[in-house]
Amino acid sequence: MANWRRTDDLLGAAIGGGALPSLVAGVSDRNGVVYRFARGGLDRNVDFDTIFWIASMTKALTSIAAMQLVEDGRLPLDTPIGEVVPALARRQILSGFDGAGRPVMRDAEVPMTLAHLLSHTSGFSENVWSADMLRYVETTGTPAGGTARLAALDLPLLFEPGSAWSYGISHDWVGQAVEKGGGKRLDRWFADHLFGPLGMKDTTYFPHGAQLARMATVYARQADGTLVPFERKLPAEREFISGGGTIHSTAGDYLAFLRMLLNDGRAGGGQVLRPETVARLSQNRTPGMVVSKLDPAIPSMSNAVELLPGRAKGWGLGTMVNFETLPTGRRAGSLAWAGLPNTWFWVDRDAGVAGVLMTQILPFADKAVLDLFERFEGSVYAALDL
Repeated sequence: MANWRRTDDLLGAAIGGGALPSLVAGVSDRNGVVYRFARGGLDRNVDFDTIFWIASMTKALTSIAAMQLVEDGRLPLDTPIGEVVPALARRQILSGFDGAGRPVMRDAEVPMTLAHLLSHTSGFSENVWSADMLRYVETTGTPAGGTARLAALDLPLLFEPGSAWSYGISHDWVGQAVEKGGGKRLDRWFADHLFGPLGMKDTTYFPHGAQLARMATVYARQADGTLVPFERKLPAEREFISGGGTIHSTAGDYLAFLRMLLNDGRAGGGQVLRPETVARLSQNRTPGMVVSKLDPAIPSMSNAVELLPGRAKGWGLGTMVNFETLPTGRRAGSLAWAGLPNTWFWVDRDAGVAGVLMTQILPFADKAVLDLFERFEGSVYAALDL
């Protein structure tokens, strides 16, 4: 019998201290959810069914959708993706800016693949984490990604595909590939091939009706540590569905997704993904590259951070992968990532455990949440004696 007292005390103290506006956490093994925690702070009406904006945790969902299509032979993994998505066939690289401040461009020589996009080695970045891309967007008048206009995806690369790692809009392009290969809009593919089979009833791009009343409030951390509500503006119309962010979910729904990975792609008596495909997700697609180090160009959106500093890590087909067992107990080969407003997850297939921790704070990589997530993870392995 697991003893969750340490975890309860840890999470209770974190939300009780006022550093977080809301906190929901959950743990699943291969059979189901084994631990739940939900408590409000500034955002009082919080329970385990509260709906969070999980932002870049969308990327793992999009990656699995893409790999479903790779399995079916409808998307190529390691051959040029431009054959499916013509806009990716010939991209240009931003070399710098001339004396007048105009972008200097050159043609990319290496064809881009789906694997490059899934591993963030495509060359794409975005203005939140690249000063050069922020300057390019401002100079050219390119719309921001949050506008959901297709022109927002028309960014140059920072380097030849496969030569470095850079966090950015790659998964938005993966979403475009899923639509081309799957023959339907990304949200419909999710509904039919992920959310339906997994019972993820509250995971959606378009919260409506009673769901709106169950959404957690987003807050912004001020320089003095205080939290103030953050007004998030959603586009009235969308020219594309983001494969890289903007989705909403609950802790229970996301744990159902992670549990499918724990179970080698099985869920509800069906097979969402083949076991051999699930095993491929943790392959190192970034050997010798510096990964998961983010230097923000927009500090209000993200803190500077390197995740798992000093640890052997890389990027697989959709998520960060640690290649050594961590002090918390997380085994080598585990998958993990996060969402912009400080929603976090990991899935350890070797130990048979997955966890999520969700709050709603900007900027990304809030120190209080990062510290809590590490301690929460350690308490889970201790409670389950793993």
